[in-house]
Amino acid sequence: MTTTALPDSRFAVARQVADAVLFEGYVLYPYRASAAKNRLRWQFGVLVPPAWGPAHGEHSFQRTEVVMEPRGAATLAVELRFLHAQRRTVEEVRADGSFATVPELHLPDRVLVPWDEGTEERVEMVVPVAELEEGEVCLPFVRPAREETEPVLGADGREVGRLVRRTERADGVLRLRAEQLDVPYRAFKLTAVVENTSDWTPDAAGADRDVVLPRSLVAAHLLLGLSAGSFLSMTDPPEWAKASVATCANRHTWPVLAGEPGSSDVVLSSPIILEDHPGIAPESIGAMYDATEIDEILALRTAALTDQEKREARGTDARAAAVIDMADTMPPEVLERLHGAVRALREITDPGAPTPESFTELFDEDAVFKPDTPWWDPAHADPADPARDRILIDGTSVGPGSRVLLRPGLRRTDAQDLFLQGAAAQVEAVLHDVDGGVHLAVTVEGDPGADIRREQGRFLYFQPDEVAPLEGA
Repeated sequence: MTTTALPDSRFAVARQVADAVLFEGYVLYPYRASAAKNRLRWQFGVLVPPAWGPAHGEHSFQRTEVVMEPRGAATLAVELRFLHAQRRTVEEVRADGSFATVPELHLPDRVLVPWDEGTEERVEMVVPVAELEEGEVCLPFVRPAREETEPVLGADGREVGRLVRRTERADGVLRLRAEQLDVPYRAFKLTAVVENTSDWTPDAAGADRDVVLPRSLVAAHLLLGLSAGSFLSMTDPPEWAKASVATCANRHTWPVLAGEPGSSDVVLSSPIILEDHPGIAPESIGAMYDATEIDEILALRTAALTDQEKREARGTDARAAAVIDMADTMPPEVLERLHGAVRALREITDPGAPTPESFTELFDEDAVFKPDTPWWDPAHADPADPARDRILIDGTSVGPGSRVLLRPGLRRTDAQDLFLQGAAAQVEAVLHDVDGGVHLAVTVEGDPGADIRREQGRFLYFQPDEVAPLEGA
């Protein structure tokens, strides 16, 4: 068994997703320590000291079990990754040259505040599969306590304060074993256990999570790689292996095939459930740490923060500062890429094809008006240009500039649209969605804000059967 850094790049692709797992929720929009959503952090893959976990509903271990088919004298490369929380406090220089702890320190470009930073830690090993067959292989590891200081300089270059970072000791162990399966092929059930083995005990029963986090393994996950052979998918195994896969017991983590699409020599075992061969969208502009939001929304909202809010975010964490700078300097063409992407288009050509049973209750075929030929069909004779598109309603051609009478449908309308019942409106565009639905973008006649709505492209939307052409349309 070796514990040196892995010599190959088999994990390079998988690490892109693993990085997203490692830092998910690290700091959330609006990226300030003072925000309520940033006061309870690190919900994924936190392995706490055993003495604290059971009474608080958190875990001190995670177990991964997966079926593998090694070939020949294969070796297994393992990489455990986690964050080690370090507590950062802020101190200000006094007149006599001493330092005093302060709740915040104002600088021209940022406001420094106390914060828990996360340093990336790795535990790496390479072990022959034959050694795992003989018995369990254990790799204990320790991350010692330490204290560091960083001077903070003012605009004139003089020291105005310092940051003090204190890290508590964290202990753990990585256990590996392989059990040969009774199947037609040479296959093994691989078990990998990551455990927090800290002997720390809380001084009082009321010790809170903030005291425990610096002694925890945060966002812990595993990368597993075979030098020769393959892993089996846990969600779509071959028929001969389904019974064996069903016996795998994964606790507080879930393994998926990672690496290049189509490959099966790398597994990512993550505390966040993923599908096989997960990937980062090519439109992604970088880490934003808040996957519960859409990148486009995050970028726009971050750019719209006030200067004071941005100073607070920059002083919260270096990663938060990078998000602020990214949002402030994003070129328009990059922002436009975040608006959406169509990966594939598929048309059901048989109008008599039955609707899948699982969608029967969710999809009403009559709820959305659809033309005979969708706008994206190559055989469609008309250009897909909303500015010139027109549609027949009650035998009348309706398009941009047409006047219509609004009669919102009761089944699917917005409640506010009911106030527009019987109002006259002007059609601004005829729009088609990828499902073949048609929608009319309109402005209401007599609306004093109509010109602004046109300039900003903020329209009201109705389907063709919710309007009637007016005379002269």
